[in-house]
This record gives sequence, C-alpha cells and structure tokens, in this order.
Amino acid sequence: MSRPDRFEIEAAGHLGHVFVSRGAAGAEAPRQAVVLIHGIGVSHRYYTRLHRQLAESVDIYSIDLPGFGATPRPEHTLSVSDHATYILGALEQLGVLEFVLVGHSMGTQFATEAALQQPDRISRLVLMGPVVDSKRRTVLRQALALGRDSLFFESPSSNALVLTDYLRCGPTWYLKTLRVMMDYPTDERIAGVTAPVLVVRGANDPVASVDWCRRLAGRTDRGQLLEIEGTGHVVQHNRSGEVAGAILDFAGIRQTAGGIQQGRPA
Repeated sequence: MSRPDRFEIEAAGHLGHVFVSRGAAGAEAPRQAVVLIHGIGVSHRYYTRLHRQLAESVDIYSIDLPGFGATPRPEHTLSVSDHATYILGALEQLGVLEFVLVGHSMGTQFATEAALQQPDRISRLVLMGPVVDSKRRTVLRQALALGRDSLFFESPSSNALVLTDYLRCGPTWYLKTLRVMMDYPTDERIAGVTAPVLVVRGANDPVASVDWCRRLAGRTDRGQLLEIEGTGHVVQHNRSGEVAGAILDFAGIRQTAGGIQQGRPA
C-alpha cells in the first residue's frame, strides 16, 4: 500500500489532519468508507497497521484531531461535542457522507457523539477500549489502569508510539482534555445511538474492563461485544489483523478465496 494522502482541513473553526487511502478510480463498485478516531494524547500513528489492513478493502480515513499529532492547539479546550462536529465537518469536505466510525479509548466518546449528532451518516459504530468506566470514574484509578496496561500488556512498539505522542501533545493540552474525558457520560450517551454498535476490547485490557464493555454493549438496541485474546488496551496495533477482520465482518464485507469482497451488511 502506498502512503496515505494527507489533507489539512479546517472545520468548525479548527484545523486537523486527515490521512486518506482510497481505492483506485474507476473501480467496478464504490467502496465503503471507514473512519478511525484516536484517543487522548495520541494521533493517527497507532492506527497505521489497522489503516494498512483495512485499505485493502475499504476507503480509509485516519484523523488527527485539532490539538493532537502535528496539528495546532486550539485557543480553548474543546468539548467532546466540538471534536465530533469537527469529524463530521472534515469528512463532509472530503465528500464522505456515510461511513463506519471507529474510535479507540477517548475516541469512542468522540465517535459516540458524532453518531448522535448526525445518525444518518453513521452506518456502524465500533468502540475499542471505551472509556470512562462509570464504576471507576476517578483520574487515579484510570492512571493506575493505564500504567498497569503499559507495564504488562502492551508491546514495546505500542508503548513507544503512545509515549512519543504523549510527549508531542504536552501536559497542558493533555490535562485540559483529560477533564473533558472524565466528565463525559459514555454509558448514558451511548443509549441514544441508533446505529449497530460493536464494542471491542483486548482481553487483558485493565482500562476497559469486560464488565464495563458488556454494560455499554447492553445499553444499545443492537450492541455486540468482542474480546480479542492476548492483548491490552491498544488492541488495534497489537492485533491489527483480527481487529480489521472484525470491522469488515461487522460492516458486511466478507472475505472470499479471491480476496475481500463487499457483502450485504449484517
């Protein structure tokens, strides 16, 4: 796969980056679109493996939200709703009007809010390692869980990606965003989502416990839970092939002997 094209897009008064891999022009049938949204402090980089896997079958869009990655810091703290509005506006500028939306960690909050703002555009919602567990809603408990994850359940490469992005984000912007993350009632907001929802967690993830993920999946009319063995919170990096296959199955894209072909949504 060639390197994704990078688009610098201003939407809702903020500047972000979108990394795009599309199918060849003139293909027999249009490809579905999948959008990847990162979590707090990080960027599109920990989606690189998943982006590459999915690009074989779908048009894929990985977003660096305003204030993260190499994007400029906004003048004020952005709410979850602000980020969702940016996502929807940036994709509209790229002509992406309907898509499967995938979020990881705090990105699940942004994705959930986008699905509430414009439900007709979100065909499927995938929440990986969702936060914040309503039974563990303190910064200390979240920090301890994240520390345990990085020490015992992450690969050296996933830790390196997350740490270098945290350093690039900087403590000021991280802490401002952390307050927003802790205040967002994911379990309440997810109940209003009308799209089918797939909750994905690494089976060893101490951040997104199995009890919490079950509760989230159960809050929606069409929710499913998938656990992927042998990995922790950054499941999309450490088990990119399994995650890609789960997203494609969930989106109604089936693999045949000749490769991956589009099928009817399940």
